[in-house]
Amino acid sequence: MHLRVLALCSFSLLVGGGYLVSREKGTKLPESIEHQPSRIPDRIILTWNGEPSQTQAVTWRTSTEVTSPMAEIAVAEDGPEFRKRSKRIYASTQPLQSDLSKALYHSVSFTGLQADTQYVYRVGDGDNWSEWNQFRTASAKAAPLEFIYVGDAQTEVWQMWSRVIREGFSSAPRMRFIVHAGDLVNRGNRDAEWGEWHRAAGWINRSIPSFPTPGNHEYASRQENGVRLVSSHWAPQFTLPENGVPELVETNYYMDIQGVRMIALDSNRELEKQALWLDKLLDKNPNQWTVLTFHHPVYSTKKSRDNSELRELWQPILDKHKVDLVMTGHDHTYARTNLVTGTNVRRDQAGTVYVVSVSGPKMYELNRDERMQRAGEQLQLFQIIRIDKDRLVYESRTARGLLYDSFELRKRRGRGNELINRVPPTPEHRRSES
Repeated sequence: MHLRVLALCSFSLLVGGGYLVSREKGTKLPESIEHQPSRIPDRIILTWNGEPSQTQAVTWRTSTEVTSPMAEIAVAEDGPEFRKRSKRIYASTQPLQSDLSKALYHSVSFTGLQADTQYVYRVGDGDNWSEWNQFRTASAKAAPLEFIYVGDAQTEVWQMWSRVIREGFSSAPRMRFIVHAGDLVNRGNRDAEWGEWHRAAGWINRSIPSFPTPGNHEYASRQENGVRLVSSHWAPQFTLPENGVPELVETNYYMDIQGVRMIALDSNRELEKQALWLDKLLDKNPNQWTVLTFHHPVYSTKKSRDNSELRELWQPILDKHKVDLVMTGHDHTYARTNLVTGTNVRRDQAGTVYVVSVSGPKMYELNRDERMQRAGEQLQLFQIIRIDKDRLVYESRTARGLLYDSFELRKRRGRGNELINRVPPTPEHRRSES
């Protein structure tokens, strides 16, 4: 009897910020409380906006009560003595009025760092601090490089995507960064969805830099003078390079890291301007490897979703400059080509591998065609890319960490890449008849 009475009684929950909320057992906590900012730093994320061997950017969120945001950094040591040698840097701040609350986003760019060196840092206001986190700067020269790439997280991010990004870290714990190929969330101006995205990756975002590109869902329902605008959350929460097309600040950019030119294109708008920019950028590329990411596939996995304008504008440039790998999302299935070129390029002189992948639970139907070396449906996947001198090794793994697809690219002097397929002997995963 007493247990039944207790089960029916309302109870109170004290949450960050000091608000007392009464609710009946079994009812969901309001989003405005669940994702409420406080003086305690949250949504902490590493990115780059400068040379990866000498800089590191960090961005975080607080309530509007914080007036002196700052970060502290030191070279990592084996014990706690590094705190005596830490350096304090005051942050830049940008307010954001979301659909749930008003918050402040703070950012610091650590500069003058030593290459290939482990650092510790924390963020706060002098009284309320995050934990000390660690990151490693990139090498200043070509060196072995490992990173992961994920397609659309998008829906049920906290419940269903979190295990994928965590398995990705477990499978590649020494990765240098994470590529997000668009549609990180479903509704780009919903604060609760961004809260889930940050919470799902958790401390991984605080230790491994992100390299994001926006998808169509980051562009939904925001316009100015008839021009589509990226989510109002994008600029405050990501501190990214501003070296792309001027109209696409922090959605189109690039960086050079350890012998690889990494390029993010914004496939949602300004396709022609980006084509001209990309052509010039790759004319003066000192790196051995070139890897691109953008949201909409050059070769869609569904005939009704074909992106012919993008392909006609961008693929000739990819062929001309012998881009090695293109990583995309959008189609919520998996497909990977062999080396593909346009009609005017000899196959032994060029060839790009194109990938479409998905990491979240939203799934579509696949139309298989002859370009697809490996394809799949109903799979949550992450991809590991390892580059070392003349070799690029690619693995696509499931949410359980099982190998689903793999290949190797080898550079050949004066010729196009050699592709060696290492597809596992398991059948392709397809949608069940039911």
